Amino acid sequence: MTQHLAAPTAPARGTHPDWWRDAVIYQVYPRSFADGNGDGMGDLAGIRARLPYLRDLGVDAVWLSPFYSSPQADAGYDVADYRAIDPMFGDLHDADALLRDAHALGLRVIVDLVPNHSSDRHDWFRRALREGPGSPLRERYHFRPGKGADGELPPNDWESIFGGPAWTRVEDGEWYLHLFAPEQPDFNWEHPAVRDEFRSILRFWLDMGVDGFRVDVAHGLVKAEGLPDIGTHDQLKLLGNDTMPFFDQDGVHDIYRSWRGVLAEYAANDLGPAGSSSPKDRGQGTGGRILVAEAWTPTVERAAAYVRPDEMHQAFNFHYLGTYWDAAELRAVIDASLAAMRPVGAPATWVLSNHDVTRHTTRFANPPGLGTQLRTAGDRELGLRRARAATLLMLALPGSAYIYQGEELGLPDVTDLPDEVRQDPSFIRASGQDGFRDGCRVPIPWTVDGPSHGFGAGGSWLPQPAGWGELSVQAQTGDPDSTLELYRRALRVRRTQPGLGAGDSLEWLDAPEGVLAFRRDGFVCTANTTGSAVRIPAPGRVLLANAAVEAVDGKAELPADTTVWWAV
Repeated sequence: MTQHLAAPTAPARGTHPDWWRDAVIYQVYPRSFADGNGDGMGDLAGIRARLPYLRDLGVDAVWLSPFYSSPQADAGYDVADYRAIDPMFGDLHDADALLRDAHALGLRVIVDLVPNHSSDRHDWFRRALREGPGSPLRERYHFRPGKGADGELPPNDWESIFGGPAWTRVEDGEWYLHLFAPEQPDFNWEHPAVRDEFRSILRFWLDMGVDGFRVDVAHGLVKAEGLPDIGTHDQLKLLGNDTMPFFDQDGVHDIYRSWRGVLAEYAANDLGPAGSSSPKDRGQGTGGRILVAEAWTPTVERAAAYVRPDEMHQAFNFHYLGTYWDAAELRAVIDASLAAMRPVGAPATWVLSNHDVTRHTTRFANPPGLGTQLRTAGDRELGLRRARAATLLMLALPGSAYIYQGEELGLPDVTDLPDEVRQDPSFIRASGQDGFRDGCRVPIPWTVDGPSHGFGAGGSWLPQPAGWGELSVQAQTGDPDSTLELYRRALRVRRTQPGLGAGDSLEWLDAPEGVLAFRRDGFVCTANTTGSAVRIPAPGRVLLANAAVEAVDGKAELPADTTVWWAV
């Protein structure tokens, strides 16, 4: 049974420019969140209708995965038009209405930006193909002649992240670079037209009223000069300068300094009653609009370079995401993360799941060392218990936290999807990434019964498993022991407790092996990562726990896989 107390009234969300330093940001994967028109695919109208749910959950902002015009070769991460909404999601009027409603509810909105590559249906790329070798449009991508007697070999030995060569040959004999699917040609960020275009795209969406951008593949825009071979180095082995020739090159940082200047032209959006949102007001500093880096880097120190004071505001902490439910490993990555961010003045971020990895409820149900992609369900009861405990630990750490849609319901990965329904391009290519991302993208359940469990009236684009309704919002609402109510309670307490949220430090306390214990202002968090109960001195009054905790005569027994928040 969850330890729960009467929920305090949450204060109004802050409107200060540095709101992002302690924000809890909820990722919406539009295909799988809510379907407003009954075609089986999630859309902006569906998201808009569910905004009150997110307000009541207690998050500060919503991050929307791509909704741009796209052939959907990679679920929208192949963009054909950066200023248009794909018809499957709605149109620009829907986007405007969503932004206005979100702001009226006190929610900020961050949108995905995909600058490393476009779709092969993008107008620039289609013209480049039509005009042939020597076309100025080809200079905006990476077109090269091939090697070999007849140019029949790729220009270098790079491999796609999705598997296979990172080059595709076109009919006239030239090759183009794509670090992901062939339908996703990489931009040449050395070309001034590319840089000008994306500054214009930023302004388009800032004028619409968005509060920031999550930058996809932020580490990949600039490639090493000359596109050198990796040679004998394995694709996943780091070179001597701690980077691959196509990732984490120092040249990316000039781009983000330029973008930071664009954001500085815009004031913050007003949050409050309907109609109060003012999308644009120049000349008032950074204004609370933010840039968030999806930067896969070899170390947290390299990630910190993306959030220097004149670059981005946040960077995803993939090192934390990849850490197993183990006290020693968690403490090491927490210390490293805080130490890396402190010199650059950026908040650490914490995340357990997203649209590209197996949900942590399933990861923690399996033995360590299997990475972030799995196909086995594991011990689901164990996984859920650990996931709930891991959530309370994450939300107690200094900085900002991200929640992936459905994790507040304790959803597991769907590990038994038939091969014929899968749509992940890395699965279809049968190499590269593990290709099991569809399992975390199954549409979430809103109701116990009904078509697609309330996702929409027309079914769902990926099949929902048996028993999905038992995990629905409807089934969990009002149940004090449910995962949903644990999240709601935790976010309310986080908002009212002075020792939670922003900051860059914590004080570790002595604890038994397998237990993490740290103090912040008026607050202590203890997390038992072991499979057995552990007795500790009770540091104060229980605020919240993911399992029942008894504190008697100054002693407390922490059940296995339990995190407790204490007021001291």
